[in-house]
Amino acid sequence: MTTSAPTVVLVHGAFADASSFARVIPELLADGLEVLAPAVPNRSLHGDAAYIASIVRRIPGPVILVGHSYGGAVITVAGVEDNVRALVYLAGYALEEGESLGELQGRFPDPELASALVLTPFPAEGSAEPGTDVTVGTDKFPAIFAADVDPDLARTLAVSQRPLATAAFTEAAPVAAWKTKPSWGLVSSADRTINPDVERFGYQRASMTTVEVDSSHLVMLAHPKKVADLIREAVRSTGA
Repeated sequence: MTTSAPTVVLVHGAFADASSFARVIPELLADGLEVLAPAVPNRSLHGDAAYIASIVRRIPGPVILVGHSYGGAVITVAGVEDNVRALVYLAGYALEEGESLGELQGRFPDPELASALVLTPFPAEGSAEPGTDVTVGTDKFPAIFAADVDPDLARTLAVSQRPLATAAFTEAAPVAAWKTKPSWGLVSSADRTINPDVERFGYQRASMTTVEVDSSHLVMLAHPKKVADLIREAVRSTGA
């Protein structure tokens, strides 16, 4: 059993950035944990997972990978790194090997988010064809993404979104780290961004330890102590 404290790596999802963990990070730092919240490129599942995996490999010691929303798909792939000891999914996608986000979502009715998405072309390096970025309409973002977050903060988040390229929806996960790593899952039961049944299905399929919180999609900002408690449970699993 390892005795060294793990580093908690917090992986944000689409339409948000690492600041979405701003209320959870102080909780973890107060526990004496090392914490890292990198910026995810949000360009493709394979590329984003490779980027997070490269960060994980540079950490000397065990890692707890925490993924919110699309970040759940990213840690599903990046979590196979040797020093990853546990996975924590926050209102996230727990993909099966060979499955894409679009395929998992397609099993269930669309959430309200589907009618609020905005598609914007961007110049794709090395290609004559533009890529497509996805964001949430700024007028709809607070209610759909952050209904129980401070309204002023929600409006700020709405105009500072980190887009997700559509390529990320169609790439299949080449591996599923939850098959070999202990995993925890949090369902945001009032989620209007991801159908909560998508979260439940993925977690149950992976036989995760699961909790439900009556929260919007941005559970880390709305209920930071509950999120921190779940991460602490994963940390304790390492024997730290």
